[in-house]
Amino acid sequence: MRGTDQTAQTVRAGKVAGLRLTARGAVALLLVVTLLGQVFSPGPVFVVGCVAAVLLVQPRDLLPLVVTPPLVFFATAVFVEFFRSLRAGSMLQALGLGLFTSLSSAAPWLFGGSALVLGIAYWRGLSRNVRELRDDLAARAEVPRPRSGEEPAFDPEPEGYFEPRVYGEARD
Repeated sequence: MRGTDQTAQTVRAGKVAGLRLTARGAVALLLVVTLLGQVFSPGPVFVVGCVAAVLLVQPRDLLPLVVTPPLVFFATAVFVEFFRSLRAGSMLQALGLGLFTSLSSAAPWLFGGSALVLGIAYWRGLSRNVRELRDDLAARAEVPRPRSGEEPAFDPEPEGYFEPRVYGEARD
């Protein structure tokens, strides 16, 4: 009975201990779900995988996750179509036609899943991750500049540095 009291207090306090994946784990989950979906119904299964990945990832790992759904979908489509084209007479032609058909027929699902990932990630705190990245990049980019009156940190090129040298004397 004591365990259920603790669980109820945890739920009421808003601190539900749930499964949280790293960015790698969420991308792996999306990859497996999309790969299985390529065999059956690529579009809807991809969207379900996107939603599951963005809901299960840790909030600090949202930024790497939001850029990967199109790449994961493309990689799984190439993988599946490559193995499907092995049986064909012209492998390259079958691969090209299979990729074109697979990607064009699933394009609305791909865009919808990617937009859904962005929307849910924004709701979960993506803007904070972008702000932290921007601040980190700005801190790294600050280069000390010489103040007025100080010598520059580098010496300019001496005059004639790029002029060719002439050895000896000119012949008449």
